[in-house]
Amino acid sequence: MDSVAPVHAIVLAGGRATRMGGVDKPAIVVGGRRMLDTALDAVDGCTRIVVVGPPRGDVDSPVLQAQETPPGAGPVAGVAAGLAVLDANPSDRVILLASDLPFLEPTSVEVLADALDDADAVFAADESGRLQFLLSAWRVAALSDRVRALGSTVNQPMKALVPEQFSTVTMHGITDCDTPEDVERARSTATDTPVTISEARRAILDTVPPLAPRVAPLSTALGATLTEPLLAAESLPRIAVSAMDGYAVAGEEPWLLRGDIRYAGGSEELELAEGEAARIATGAHLPSGATTVVRDEFAVATSTSDGPRLRRKEGAPVRDDVRRPGEDWSEGHRLAAKGTAVTPALASAAASAEAATAEVRGPVHAHVVVTGDEIRRDGPLRRGQTRDALGPVLPQFLSWCGIRTIADTHLRDTSDGFDELLREVRRPDLIVIAGATGGGAADQLRAALDRAAAQMVVRRVRCRPGGSQLTALLPDGRVVLGLPGNPYAAVATLLTTVPSIVTALTGRGPAPVAFGRITNASEVSGDAVRILPVVPEPDGTWRADPAIRTAHLAGLIGREALALVPAGAADGDLAELVWLPR
Repeated sequence: MDSVAPVHAIVLAGGRATRMGGVDKPAIVVGGRRMLDTALDAVDGCTRIVVVGPPRGDVDSPVLQAQETPPGAGPVAGVAAGLAVLDANPSDRVILLASDLPFLEPTSVEVLADALDDADAVFAADESGRLQFLLSAWRVAALSDRVRALGSTVNQPMKALVPEQFSTVTMHGITDCDTPEDVERARSTATDTPVTISEARRAILDTVPPLAPRVAPLSTALGATLTEPLLAAESLPRIAVSAMDGYAVAGEEPWLLRGDIRYAGGSEELELAEGEAARIATGAHLPSGATTVVRDEFAVATSTSDGPRLRRKEGAPVRDDVRRPGEDWSEGHRLAAKGTAVTPALASAAASAEAATAEVRGPVHAHVVVTGDEIRRDGPLRRGQTRDALGPVLPQFLSWCGIRTIADTHLRDTSDGFDELLREVRRPDLIVIAGATGGGAADQLRAALDRAAAQMVVRRVRCRPGGSQLTALLPDGRVVLGLPGNPYAAVATLLTTVPSIVTALTGRGPAPVAFGRITNASEVSGDAVRILPVVPEPDGTWRADPAIRTAHLAGLIGREALALVPAGAADGDLAELVWLPR
């Protein structure tokens, strides 16, 4: 904000939302993002920001939080709580903002702040002249005075704060959402407004409900996610075992070498007396009376009149080559936290700990559908046909993201094909459809989803390729991911979007995001994010392919990653990297 006095913001995100049935209104997604995120984006340029309402763990730490007293005591109580936490100077400016304005832009906040030059309070007015009391700018001193003058702030209407003299600014796009009908109208208005990739991911995480948890053998649940910590059911090792091939010995050397041999898994009893030794294999449990193991390369056996004797070689170090009980972990040790993916390593460690089963969500099962009359998988191509170069490999790309494909089909371009598909394909958690996401005559997917009463989570994304992608949620919880039909666009979309779907369905912990510097970013960037293959340079930077053909995947051969090159990027700017399957 280019103001002489600092500009702060109080975002009201509490209240009872009685006309919305008591739902968490700020968390409602419109146009691919939560209304609270829209409000926070609008005031991002403010010096200090306070969110008033129930504590929220997903609000960035620079943003302050407060709670009105008592909770649900109304907007004026929220303003008072925000002022107390804000602790601003009387000469500062403050924006009051409700978190139910789904189309608010940062420019609106700037206009309000600038309009305070000649007034103590400025209120936004919509096109009809209706004042938005919770889209206003104030002098901190004036607002504090009005709050104090009320005495009690509990259940006071915002009108009670309005001074006798104030200014207004007429604005567009400041419609609020007080009822479910308002939300539906807002969502309808936002239908064709593309969102950013990050907004699309956030909408998926906020909207797609998790799968029901189940208890499953971990050996068959690869790709699932733990819903509770994984604890060891047994210590490891359970008993003392030899860490090396060598000799179990009792007491001090020299030892009388017995003819017995202890093998791993052997059940026979063996007891060593003081001064005795016996051969032992790696993993075999120690005989009774044994005090340590001497590995083969440190031991030497000699014949004597009293029988074979064993000693340590001269100069050999004295080591305890025994794995003692509980050396790796004890019973009850936490092997993995809640939200950890079930990988081969986790399943193996669980088997070692006798933790054969656990409560998990997933793995996610998918049904893959490739659409179009022109697509042919097998046999010779006829005039106007093209080979299915996408359907056979989509399961491998999904597997890279932790998804199991249980079926794949080809769907002809018919008026009711998608209706039948959405009605009949009941088993999978995710239906992945390649093609039919655009607006062409043969692109019937969006209309079929409307007829199926699906909730559109992501309608379009501001990126190239992949802008026509969609994510929808059917009434029974199945997720539909619509991919562009061109192979490269489909794969780029899948790899940037599917991980968020898996996270939402399984409750998996967030994966770390990789970034790289793109040496030729200015050459390849455009007016929206471009998803391009990149190759590593010797200095650790990455070079993007300046041109990529979307009709095939040849551009991915020999490539390690895709880069999400920001719009208007300069050479050396950072871009998110999405790793390609190897």
